[in-house]
Amino acid sequence: MLIATAVAVVLREWIGSETAGLVGAAGLVVFLVLAAPTARWSRKAFVAIGLALIAIAVLFRHDWPQVVMKGLEEGSFISTFFIALASLRNPASTSPAIERCGQYLASQPPGKRYMALTIGGHLFALILSYGSITLLGGLTESIANREKNAEIGAIRNRRMLLAIQRGFCASLLWSPLAFAIAISTSIVPGSSWSGVAGLALCHAALMTAIGWGLDTVFKPKLTAAASAQAAADRRPIGSWRDLQPLVLLLALLFSAVGTIELLTGIRVIGVVMLIVPLISLGWIAIQVSGGEGPRLGLGGRLTRLAFTEIPSYRSELLLLVMAGVIGAVGGALLKPLTAGHAIDFGAVPPFVILVAMIWIVPLLGQAGMNPILSVSLLAPLLPSPTAMGVSPNVVVLALTAGWSLAGATSPFTATTLLIGRLGHTTALKVGLVWNRSFVIAAGLALSLSVAIASVLI
Repeated sequence: MLIATAVAVVLREWIGSETAGLVGAAGLVVFLVLAAPTARWSRKAFVAIGLALIAIAVLFRHDWPQVVMKGLEEGSFISTFFIALASLRNPASTSPAIERCGQYLASQPPGKRYMALTIGGHLFALILSYGSITLLGGLTESIANREKNAEIGAIRNRRMLLAIQRGFCASLLWSPLAFAIAISTSIVPGSSWSGVAGLALCHAALMTAIGWGLDTVFKPKLTAAASAQAAADRRPIGSWRDLQPLVLLLALLFSAVGTIELLTGIRVIGVVMLIVPLISLGWIAIQVSGGEGPRLGLGGRLTRLAFTEIPSYRSELLLLVMAGVIGAVGGALLKPLTAGHAIDFGAVPPFVILVAMIWIVPLLGQAGMNPILSVSLLAPLLPSPTAMGVSPNVVVLALTAGWSLAGATSPFTATTLLIGRLGHTTALKVGLVWNRSFVIAAGLALSLSVAIASVLI
């Protein structure tokens, strides 16, 4: 059902078929009916909230069919985008070349390790999403556990894990394969990935530099015995040539996505949802012909992907899909209620509104709101970019900046939960203690950048 829904959504994006949109929405409803009964109570609560909002829309909105359809389209888009990324994780997670690349990055000497892992976490996040934290984090934990001195092992593990997490969060600022860009550009009219990519890459570089600077300046102090032992370090495993397969894959992926977006005018999320699965299928075929990965043959690999791996994500998908539905329907219900009763946005400088979004999204993350939900709920309430006199792409910059900070600080996001588990601590400590200085410094820098962009662009 998920694959059928994905095919319908891709057809809607590429040929504008309303019938395909209806099929995708119906497929999402069937998926929810199948997945909700066996889900955890927290997931069922999201489904219940979504149903309640839909009921309110039916009772009080004369245009409720459009409101409900908008929510279902948002949910079906999220499920399709997730499946596209999941298809790429299949060959990447079984590739010996990708594993060698991870080992080389994780085994760098202390002077190069933070930047290597930040860049590695960034690049791996583009193809593995949250799987990048699991892959690189597992390697760094293994390296730290081999340290004879427990003090050195704990400190190195923390610094390496933070480098990976911050690299991942930086990728949210610009990657067309990240939900942050995909959802923000779909919500903000007139925005596009090609229009925002240049400035967003500058934001990613800024966040990376801030993380490296803080790690360099505020190095933990070791005892004399630990300092002497840390001086003798191992050489990295492998060489820089191990990075070539990852770089070539990303070059192929982004050149294809960017070129097709520019040539066809189709928004980048529609291109990604078609191109990424095609690249994944080609990669799996190459692995099968070369004898890499599980010895299942091409048919066996595709069968396992379709009927085992994709359904295994149903719990995460249920949460993400309902966050999109709740955000879209809830935003539509809130907009007329707030009209004339909220802040007079016309009297507020645009940069103040945009900078506020950068901080509101991570603050809502502290209360357990997924960035998909908070952005989908709040973005429709903002004045249009035209009314504010700013570029739609600058609005996207603000939303993705807040999304990225939420990924680093919210104890309810997958990033902090995974880092907490690998670092043998709590997600709350990772977000509010380990990353406190980083989030404040990066937040201030990104706020200044967005404020300047809102004036100049």
